[in-house]
Amino acid sequence: MADEEYESVLLVLRECYVYKIPPRTSSREYKAAEWGDMEAFLWKGRLRIIAIGEKCFIRLEDGNTGELFAQSLYDPDTNSLEPVRDSSRYFVLRIENSDGRRALIGIGFQERSEAFDFQVTLQDHLKHLKAEKEAIEQAKIAASEPKKDYSLKEGQTISINLSQNKSRHSKSQSIDHVPISEETGVIPLLPPPPSAAFIKQRSHRRSLSPNFDFGEFKGFEDSFDKINTINNADNVIEDSSNEKTSIQ
Repeated sequence: MADEEYESVLLVLRECYVYKIPPRTSSREYKAAEWGDMEAFLWKGRLRIIAIGEKCFIRLEDGNTGELFAQSLYDPDTNSLEPVRDSSRYFVLRIENSDGRRALIGIGFQERSEAFDFQVTLQDHLKHLKAEKEAIEQAKIAASEPKKDYSLKEGQTISINLSQNKSRHSKSQSIDHVPISEETGVIPLLPPPPSAAFIKQRSHRRSLSPNFDFGEFKGFEDSFDKINTINNADNVIEDSSNEKTSIQ
C-alpha cells in the first residue's frame, strides 16, 4: 500500500488582514499605499500554511469557527504571492475557489516579525522539497550503477603487516633493558639518596682509616670500627698506668 499524503501545519498566524486592491495598470510592482485606508480592511482572521505532500496551501480561516474564507496554492513559478514595493508587512495573494475562479487580494500583518515568519516558512518548504528531490536523484544514480564485488576470488589472499612503528619499537627495547626481579617479576625501584647523617658517619669512618681501602670487603667495615674503638680504649688505659708509675 502506497504512503498516503498527510496534512502538515507549517505555520499559524492569529491575525491577518485582507484588503481589496485596485487592478494593476502596468508591470510595475504593487504598492500598499495605493490600497486606500488600511483601517478599512475587507476581512480579518487567521492564516495557516498547510503542506500536503509536495503542495503548499495558504489558507485564510475564521479565527473562532475555522470556516474557510479563501485559499491559495503557493507556487513561486506562477507568482501566486508577491511582496509590495513600499512595505515588508503587506503582500498580494492570488486566491482560487472550488470553481476555479481566481482573484487577487491584499494581505497584511500588524507585526513585521509575523510577515518575516510567513516568508521564511514558505522558503523552508521549497528548500525541503528541493532536498527531497536531490536525495531521490542520488538514490536513482546509485541504483543504476553496477554493484562492486569486494569478495575474495579463488586463490586470492590478504596480507596484513603487523610491524610496529619505530617509536613503539624503541620504547619496547628500552623497557627490555630494565632489570626485573626473578622472584617477584617486578621492576625494582631505585634506592633513595643517602641521608645527611649517613654521609657524616661515613666521612668519619674514612677519616679514621684514610690509607685503607675496603674494596670488596665492605662487610668488615663495622668490624674494623670496633677494632679501632678497642685500640683507642687500650691506649687510654696504658696512658693512665704510665701516669701512675711516674707518680710513684
